[in-house]
Amino acid sequence: MVFSPHQDDETFGCGGMIALKRKHGVSVVVVFLTDGHLSGNLETNSQNQLITVRKQEAVQALAILGVEPSEVYFLDRPDGQLSHLVTQNKQQTIQQIDKLLKKYQPQEVYVPHHKDCHRDHEATYQLVKAAINRVEMKAEMLQYPIWLFWKAPIFIMLNLQDIAAAWFISISSVQETKIKAISSYRSQINTLNKGFIQQFIGKYEIYFRSE
Repeated sequence: MVFSPHQDDETFGCGGMIALKRKHGVSVVVVFLTDGHLSGNLETNSQNQLITVRKQEAVQALAILGVEPSEVYFLDRPDGQLSHLVTQNKQQTIQQIDKLLKKYQPQEVYVPHHKDCHRDHEATYQLVKAAINRVEMKAEMLQYPIWLFWKAPIFIMLNLQDIAAAWFISISSVQETKIKAISSYRSQINTLNKGFIQQFIGKYEIYFRSE
C-alpha cells in the first residue's frame, strides 16, 4: 500500500516499485491524502478543475504502472494543510487510513520520508504511522524521498546510520514504464524544475526503513 500526499508523488517516488510489484502479480493499493489543488496552472484551471485533472492524471499514471482504478483512493484533504488539521479532521483522516489498512492488510506500507522537507509529506508519514500503531499492524514501513535530496544536503538531514541503511532497488526492467507514467502528469511536469524530475527517471529507486 502506497500513501501519497499529492497526485504524482507515488509515481515519482515509487513508480518503479509499483510497476515491478504488478509485473509479478502483487496487488498494489494507492491512497492520496490531499486534493492537490495548490500545484498547477491556475491561469487556465480553477481549483476544482485542477483537482479533477490531477485525479484523472493519477488514475492514468497508475493504470500505466498496472494499478486498477478500484485500488486507488482519494481522501481529499486540503492541499498544504495536512500538518494543520484540527483534531477532529486529523482523527477522521487517521480513521480513514485505519479502515483501509484493515481492509487490505498490506505487508509493506510506503510513505514519504519523515524528513522530506515538505509539510504535507512529513505529515503523511505521521498520519500513516499513527494509523499503523493504532491497528497494531506488523507491516514493514518504507520511506521514499521526494524533496529530501533536492532541498537540503543529505548529510545535514540524515545521519550516517540512516544513509547506510538506505535500500536501493533496481527498476531498469520497468524504467520506461515509469517514465511513461510520469509523463501522464502533464499539469505538473510543465511547472516542475527539469532537474528535479531527472532525479526520478533513473535505473534505481531509494527507500529507507522505519523503526
